[in-house]
Amino acid sequence: MASEEQFSFFANLLKPGSSLNPTFLLVVDCAFAVLLFVFIASAYITKGNPHFFVLIGIELALWVTVKWFVEELKKLPVTSNTVEAEKKEQ
Repeated sequence: MASEEQFSFFANLLKPGSSLNPTFLLVVDCAFAVLLFVFIASAYITKGNPHFFVLIGIELALWVTVKWFVEELKKLPVTSNTVEAEKKEQ
């Protein structure tokens, strides 16, 4: 059976501001790293199929865009709606 920790992790993803949670960001980075490894391995196995190099470029661009977006979110001030939502949950 699934533990309470697993449910709490997924429940936290639905809270406002969860995209700035360090654990969530680590999971996202790990997912992008695994995808990059799969594309590089696939390019090697197929002896340099150009499609995989295009996919690697798209994946890297998406990864950089996500990292940029998260940094921009960190610069935003905390809004009163976020603070009120957190108070209601407690």
